[in-house]
Amino acid sequence: MFQSPLFRDNWPDILGLLILLEVLITVATLVWVLHTKRETMSAIAWSLTVLLLPILGPLLFVLFGWQSITRPMARRRRHRKVLRNRENPLRGRSAVDVPDNWKKLASLGFQENGFPVTAGNRVTLYHDGHPAYEAMLEAIRASQHHVHIQFFIFRSDSSGQRFIDALCECASRGVEVRFLYDSVGSYNLASRLLNQLRQTGGKVAAFLPILNPLYRFRVNLRNHRKILIVDGQISFTGGLNIGDEYLGLHARFGPWRDTFLRLKGPGTEWIQQVFVEDWYFASDERLEGRSYFPRIEAIPGGSRVQVLRSGPDAEYKSIRETYFAAIVNARGRVWIASPYCVPDAGLRDALCFAARSGVDVRFLGLFHPDKWTAYLAARYYWSDLLAAGVKVYQYSPGMMHSKLMLVDGEWASVGTANFDNRSLLLNFEVNCQLFDQGLVAELEEAFLKDLEVSVRIDPTVYAQRPPIARLAENASRLLSPVL
Repeated sequence: MFQSPLFRDNWPDILGLLILLEVLITVATLVWVLHTKRETMSAIAWSLTVLLLPILGPLLFVLFGWQSITRPMARRRRHRKVLRNRENPLRGRSAVDVPDNWKKLASLGFQENGFPVTAGNRVTLYHDGHPAYEAMLEAIRASQHHVHIQFFIFRSDSSGQRFIDALCECASRGVEVRFLYDSVGSYNLASRLLNQLRQTGGKVAAFLPILNPLYRFRVNLRNHRKILIVDGQISFTGGLNIGDEYLGLHARFGPWRDTFLRLKGPGTEWIQQVFVEDWYFASDERLEGRSYFPRIEAIPGGSRVQVLRSGPDAEYKSIRETYFAAIVNARGRVWIASPYCVPDAGLRDALCFAARSGVDVRFLGLFHPDKWTAYLAARYYWSDLLAAGVKVYQYSPGMMHSKLMLVDGEWASVGTANFDNRSLLLNFEVNCQLFDQGLVAELEEAFLKDLEVSVRIDPTVYAQRPPIARLAENASRLLSPVL
């Protein structure tokens, strides 16, 4: 090509056109960035990326930075509206009262088509993958009408095969099985497992398939939820995905620490609602009526639970708002566990404010990172947190994957959302607010046991880390809007 007479004779003009095209692409992308990015830090980070990486920068923004509600998200909102307007067995349920000091959080969770607090729920907490897996498999095998299962990551290893075998057994005896997976999180899910489930009568759908041109290769907006619902009566959610590493069987991660819960009671109806909306969006199949939303009576003496959902299809980020409100309203302590700590400026200020006000603020994260960019970005922000008096711990035995927040021994949030921008602004997530001192006490006990085997960051020693580490942290934090 470069030796052809056409190129040889006209290369200055061709080069000029290419440069003009690159300038036009850069300028157009910068305008796009400034139009869509509301947070200053995010706008600056993406503008620098576009300017410093010709062609590649705009491409990265298209793939990872553009989070506006495009065609698939608009379609999703239409689906939600259709489901909301149907004859809903849940309509008419009244919200349950909570103690005065927690009414604000309950109200925030109920905003913008949120769900009310429900009473009479029996909640079982799991702090390890083994008992959680056994409980889920037991529930699947005991199913009578339907099993709805949705996970961000579903491996094709022995753990994945166990769940597929259980689902196939259900489908073969006439139970309705619906399997929803995220096409990025489960990118290597073997087709043989999916075909095995389909052949026995199960239904399978992928959330936002990345190779579907209608979705414009939306690799950035992912469904991070982990949900299992059986017969509309029992539900599970939390941090666990399906794979051998979540049982501590992967040498890279070592022992796996996570938090998961089983919910039996009226709260399951709202977790079912989350799944129904996701399934309708991914498959165009509507699920309605008493078969999927049976009337669930409150269990005497049960717990008050509020289901929260959040995602890029809504401007209001309920999980992020409840995290913020819980921190600034704390009177005694705020304890957080999450593998990643890359929150926005408002949440960082809230943590610093609480710590400076005398609140016991502790953050428990990773010692052995699985994602270096997110880990290094978190370390950049640790400096401010440590200076304000926040106690930062690193879990040393293995992988810390819990996603929980504990406040004042009275309130907890357990679910799928990490303490980072990706979970709170970009991903589809689901959490449960627990207004139950007994459950919070159990979670606090587990948290304190984790601290016993964790390394606390010494602010003085941390301030003396080498310049190369600081440089890596500074570079990584430029990507914090998408971490």
